[in-house]
Amino acid sequence: MMKDFIRKFYYGDIPEEKGGNNNSPLGDGGKSDWPLWEVFIRSKQGLDHKHVGSLHATDAQMAIENARDVYTRRMEGVSIWVVESKHIHATKPEEAGELYEPAADKIYRHPTFYDLPDEVNQM
Repeated sequence: MMKDFIRKFYYGDIPEEKGGNNNSPLGDGGKSDWPLWEVFIRSKQGLDHKHVGSLHATDAQMAIENARDVYTRRMEGVSIWVVESKHIHATKPEEAGELYEPAADKIYRHPTFYDLPDEVNQM
């Protein structure tokens, strides 16, 4: 009869296959082999997640736990997102002109031609 075992790993208790090599030339116990994770936190007052920093971790669960410890020490967050940095793709600033050019001919998206009453000052 074969039994399935579930083992929970806590911070500092990392299996060898996930822990990287412990002979790092940097003397950091192999942490230079750990992937970089970007951390996003949603505050109690906000509706959106904001990028708060980066950290190294072996997997997503460890990244969330480390992000909780590092970035929400004062209970200011209600939700944590972590994304491995290699999965984030961004536009290049020098390509911004051609990227946003199609929106320039849609004047209805930019209501600059409306007259607003003086009482409305939040637009």
